[in-house]
Amino acid sequence: MIAVNCENVSLSFGADTILEKVSFSLNEGDKLGIIGVNGAGKSSLFAMITGKYSPSSGEIFIAKNKSIGILEQNPEYEASGSILEEAFHTFSDLLAMEQELEALRRLSERSGSEEDARRFSACQERFTAAGGYEFRGRAKGILKSLNLPEALWDKPVSSLSGGQKTRLSLACLLLRDPDVILLDEPTNHLDTDALFWLEGYLKASRKTVLVISHDRYFLDSVTDRILEIENGKSRLFDGNYTAYVRQKAIDRDIMERHYNNQQKEIKRIEAYIEQQRRWNRERNIIAAESRQKLLDKMERVERPEALPDKIRMSFAKAEESGNDVMTVSGLAKSYPSRPLFHSLSFEVKKHDRLFICGPNGCGKSTLIKILAGRLHADKGFAARGYNVRLGYYDQENQDLHPSNTVLDELWNAYPAMTETAVRSTLALFLFKGDDIYKKVAVLSGGEKARLTLARLMLSRMNLLILDEPTNHLDIHSREVLEEALMQFGGTLIAVSHDRYFINKLATRILEFGTEREGELFAFEGSYREFLDYKKKYLLPAEPEKKETVVTASKEQYLAAKRESAEQRRSERRLKALKSDVEATERRITEINDEMQNADPYDHVRLAALEQELTRLEEQLLSLYEALDAAEGL
Repeated sequence: MIAVNCENVSLSFGADTILEKVSFSLNEGDKLGIIGVNGAGKSSLFAMITGKYSPSSGEIFIAKNKSIGILEQNPEYEASGSILEEAFHTFSDLLAMEQELEALRRLSERSGSEEDARRFSACQERFTAAGGYEFRGRAKGILKSLNLPEALWDKPVSSLSGGQKTRLSLACLLLRDPDVILLDEPTNHLDTDALFWLEGYLKASRKTVLVISHDRYFLDSVTDRILEIENGKSRLFDGNYTAYVRQKAIDRDIMERHYNNQQKEIKRIEAYIEQQRRWNRERNIIAAESRQKLLDKMERVERPEALPDKIRMSFAKAEESGNDVMTVSGLAKSYPSRPLFHSLSFEVKKHDRLFICGPNGCGKSTLIKILAGRLHADKGFAARGYNVRLGYYDQENQDLHPSNTVLDELWNAYPAMTETAVRSTLALFLFKGDDIYKKVAVLSGGEKARLTLARLMLSRMNLLILDEPTNHLDIHSREVLEEALMQFGGTLIAVSHDRYFINKLATRILEFGTEREGELFAFEGSYREFLDYKKKYLLPAEPEKKETVVTASKEQYLAAKRESAEQRRSERRLKALKSDVEATERRITEINDEMQNADPYDHVRLAALEQELTRLEEQLLSLYEALDAAEGL
């Protein structure tokens, strides 16, 4: 059954066309990934699906009685309650029913009326069927899974960071469990454990999911279809992100070959026509006109549209550093509210690509700021080796000055450059025309990230320290950054939650909290090898059983031994069943006595006893059947 259908949907604001004739159809349970460069119109498409925007043309159809829920990139909360209260408020209908149930219980106890008792019982059945006794546990479980631990639950929502508000918003959305789930960059602010949990949750869900994401690992894991928005137009691909990349390359190659072949044929026909007209005889004129008619009727193959502009970058390495790039010994850091890490010691060698991983709040960014010289440690030291020249990328772009223009920001950092050189560098990072006169304060997250990378690219370094460098970058920009870092001849230390990025670059992993909080687990190898190792480390494989050669006499002995063991097991099972039957019968007798002696107006107690009695009677029937079977042996 179709859950969502978009047919030739277009969106324009004045003379600007954002989306043009977007069409796709999703069945129940489909998982659609929506990709495109920053500003392509992905979030605008979500706004039309939810009804926030009205399409300029076309229609959007949502199946009847299907509820829609959306996670926006920057959710705004006006709630004054705590995190736990906000999560529980998701079940407002159950909270109201819970109050009604309590009121009916009190009324029934006071009145003793059979009618009131029936109303209480009916309400209790509805409450139980709706999950009234489970919703609090479910809410707490999802909060924990999304890295909102119990220690935060009593905090007011207004005191949360942007990332915590996003995780709370995602938790509330999953708790509401709508039929159609819209997720706009859901992997932002999630650590690796929460990402794996969310992937498993969405894959197991039977709901229809539409997700905007630049996280290629997430798209590969969750989605079964990809909608690409490029140059305002859309195209639907079957399969996950990797399948989309492969199919798009094939299709584009075919389109280009068809276009080029037709252009060659057109030129050949035009040359023939021109030649015939030059000869200017009657039969030549007839031949030329015949070919011209053929040319006019030809269905033209359109030239493939130009791909969206990509940033271009390469890191110029300074002269070689020594082999020992950095030595970290006994490093410790804590804040008044909590300690982060202690006694950290490790070495970084030349050409290492070291990635630091771990849950949010474990101290990764703090550690990397200490390594970059931006923070002081409480104890220990991080010493750089011989001739190390450091370049640092801050995920919060704090080195940018809000009052500067884009042009001034780069030129002030490198005043010896000519204006032409500065403009050329900015053009590499897609700052063109009037964009270079924008104030830093009004730039989007992606634009700030590109400007910071432009500054970093111009510095000559042999050690790059990067803190979440792929945040705010679209997929194309991430791919360019990956390639530039692959070509970089120096040493790399990075913090990232982008598993695709880590998997492509990492040669060493340091993970916080693998064994004990505040300590590091070091692994030599790629990220995929690291994950394989963790699986084996946490779930060791069963040891292989060695084959043995058994003689005939030994086989007889073993058979007799097995028969004797089976006899003993049967006897023990029979004894246990008889004991269970006696205990169950005894408890049934006790319940019957309690029900006879109980207060006839204590409906809650009577209902509980009756429920237990029903369960025990069913259990007793099963025990009798098992006992008959055991005695038959």
